[in-house]
Amino acid sequence: MTRRANILIRYASLSRRNRRLLRDAAVALGVASFAVAVLPFRRAIQIGSVALSKGQRQVGIDEVRWAVEAAAARSPWRTMCIEQGIAMQRLLRRSGIDARLHYGARPGGSAGLQAHVWVTVDDAIVIGAADVPGFAELATFPQ
Repeated sequence: MTRRANILIRYASLSRRNRRLLRDAAVALGVASFAVAVLPFRRAIQIGSVALSKGQRQVGIDEVRWAVEAAAARSPWRTMCIEQGIAMQRLLRRSGIDARLHYGARPGGSAGLQAHVWVTVDDAIVIGAADVPGFAELATFPQ
């Protein structure tokens, strides 16, 4: 069986809620990827900083992380921490969860500076934690 067929079978076996969440994550990743590719940094980063939804929480943080990571792993284009962070922040804020996107940098030796993005909720890192050590935070969004 092909990889594409396996993905479709696994998708069909998901609950309706998880299929919707996965679709939402794929769309958010696509929007974030497009924004990062064509917009200036300040404009692209604002894609995730949508107004907090006033409604009751519709999803949990772990569910959103799962959906973003699953969609990123199956995306036909490369999604880095910035696209995943923007998508995660956007989905959480649309669900009423006050997610903050952090942008940091560290010296990268001969490669110059390295940048990284991570997202926090109540000061706990919810995506991008593995690479945070050694990065100095330069900005947080929304400010």
